[in-house]
Amino acid sequence: MNRFTGKKTIVTGAGSGIGQATAMLFGAEGANVACLDLKGADETAQAIVAAGGSATVYTCDVSKAATVQSVVDAAAAAMGGIDIVCNIAGIGHFAWSHEEDPEWFDRIIGVNLNGTFYVSRYALPYLLETGNGVIVNTASNAGLMGMPWSAAYCSSKGGVVQLTRAMGFEYRGKGVRVNAVAPGGTNTNIVHSFSTLPEGADFREMSRMMSPMGQAEPSEMAEAFAYIASDAARFMTGTIVSVDGGLTC
Repeated sequence: MNRFTGKKTIVTGAGSGIGQATAMLFGAEGANVACLDLKGADETAQAIVAAGGSATVYTCDVSKAATVQSVVDAAAAAMGGIDIVCNIAGIGHFAWSHEEDPEWFDRIIGVNLNGTFYVSRYALPYLLETGNGVIVNTASNAGLMGMPWSAAYCSSKGGVVQLTRAMGFEYRGKGVRVNAVAPGGTNTNIVHSFSTLPEGADFREMSRMMSPMGQAEPSEMAEAFAYIASDAARFMTGTIVSVDGGLTC
């Protein structure tokens, strides 16, 4: 399949996990991929190029608006515009709310929610120029249901859900579609960061957050991003697509 031949694509969080799998899938299907991350994106871009694709690397902390603006403009200049944005960069951890470090709370909101907005905000002028632009955000089942020890993460992903809906409504009929994938547990670094329960937490509560189908692989989530970004999904906007093994059904 070559759904993205010639499509100029930004993928954040491209250094590992879902972001890496998505960048590689888009590259394999003909996209010119700008791989954004704090680390690891070099390896992703090298793999894309080694497979015959086109990719560039940008070191970017998506929680910093000025940095994002500079990187997005540089990527657009290098690629000749932007057609697709996949906002996948994310962080999280477990903590009792009464023990959460405010700096950690701010950091999680800054990367997951603010970063999604910043990248979208600075990419939108380029996406609007195409008349067929696409943004695919990363929500979570944690943005659709309450989860213990996850106030910061749930808040950030709930914000992404509403940001996606608001922007989908705002730009419908204006040449930009905005949707989100809401993954369940996936075999990535961010899931491993949730592997240690805080002291006093009840594992039985944790077990209620697990899908009976187990964990997904990053490549399975990448397929969801690819479908939503493709022309086959042209009638989708403002939609949150759960891919969580039935956890939220």
